[in-house]
Amino acid sequence: MHEMSIAVGLMDQVLEIAKVNGLKEIDEIEVETGFLRQVIPEVMQEAFLAVRRETIAQNATLKIVEIAPLSECNICKKQFEPQLNDFLCPECQKADVKVLKGDEIILKSIQGKESK
Repeated sequence: MHEMSIAVGLMDQVLEIAKVNGLKEIDEIEVETGFLRQVIPEVMQEAFLAVRRETIAQNATLKIVEIAPLSECNICKKQFEPQLNDFLCPECQKADVKVLKGDEIILKSIQGKESK
């Protein structure tokens, strides 16, 4: 379950950002996850519930937005949406590609209340 390690890293980053920005409570966290990372939203939500306990994010919600994959063939430059374990270019039938989108995990936003 790699979602737990992602949730732990995410919470570390969120708490550090909250500290730097003087937040006393976190209400919502939005994360973008690339399809190729294979993050299962339900499992990620459960991992998030576990790591948010006894933190300023204990009542926060986690919004997960999945990013579709996009690759570009290094041979013919065709852009296409690869499938898991299938990076064969539909144009030239070569598997020499670079991933443009869909392999990322991005902390998009944090909403919370500032300390007074």
